[in-house]
Amino acid sequence: MGSAVKYRLPLALRDALKEPIGLFVDEEGFLSYVHDHPLVVTVGDQVTDTLLFHGLFPCCCIIDYQVKRKRDGLEMKDRLSHFGSKILKVENPAGVITEDLWDMIKLMFESFNTQETVRIEVEGEEDLAALPAILFAPENVTIIYGLPDKGVVLVPSTDENKDKVRDMLERMETTWK
Repeated sequence: MGSAVKYRLPLALRDALKEPIGLFVDEEGFLSYVHDHPLVVTVGDQVTDTLLFHGLFPCCCIIDYQVKRKRDGLEMKDRLSHFGSKILKVENPAGVITEDLWDMIKLMFESFNTQETVRIEVEGEEDLAALPAILFAPENVTIIYGLPDKGVVLVPSTDENKDKVRDMLERMETTWK
């Protein structure tokens, strides 16, 4: 039995989420940025694997072992499954943010420790996890997520970016107020 749904993405907002919240970059820009700003949290398998492949490591990654809703290849899955000194697991269906996922991301940042790497494994879908990650990220942390077939989005933890997330969450269907 899964956790209660906290937010549900309505069809009317799907296109809005295809617009980057932060800075849109290509792979070269992404890797260069991480070299200069190592406190990053990645959301998504492809983005996380690209970093790991290049010998760069996020503080935390949120993955579901899928790219474009297809299971990761063995090499990618192997790299991802070996990352993290702390592994957390949570269920979260597609198109929603469950209370468990929300609380896990919030707790992770409340006990944020740059000496520890965290892998959050989502059973289901992790795509919307970028929203609470951006909202709860401390100063000097950048959330990085991919836009399939387009590139990578870098979202520094700023009040402006947190406000964009709050606006998006207010427009989503919710089970609480």
